[in-house]
Amino acid sequence: MTQTALDKLNEEIAYKSIVNYALHIFPKSFINNSNEIILEPRNNVFFALNIKTELEFKCKMFEWLSRPIAKELNKYWSPRVLDCFNQLLRTNFTKDDMYRIYDLLGNSVNRKLTIQFIESNYDMELLKR
Repeated sequence: MTQTALDKLNEEIAYKSIVNYALHIFPKSFINNSNEIILEPRNNVFFALNIKTELEFKCKMFEWLSRPIAKELNKYWSPRVLDCFNQLLRTNFTKDDMYRIYDLLGNSVNRKLTIQFIESNYDMELLKR
């Protein structure tokens, strides 16, 4: 097996692992027939799994969950989804952090910065203006 093939296989394993872990961490989560991961069904918190890597999955987590956590979910659901988010990514973000993350990374407005943020091990200094 070539190194390139091995790298692709390792990336596929990492991607499938984080998806499976998300399904374990978020209660009642599932993947629907449109290949969307529904992380919180009652509030329709989801994103499309039109991706292939663990990095892309993490990008989507920030891009598509920061808004519901920061702005849309009520006082009951927001901390619960944030707790699952933090558990999945092994982080300790607050709701205030999620406001900042949404402002600069939400809705996939700056994928390059999202990648830098993830690769920096979530250094909030990158998101300071």
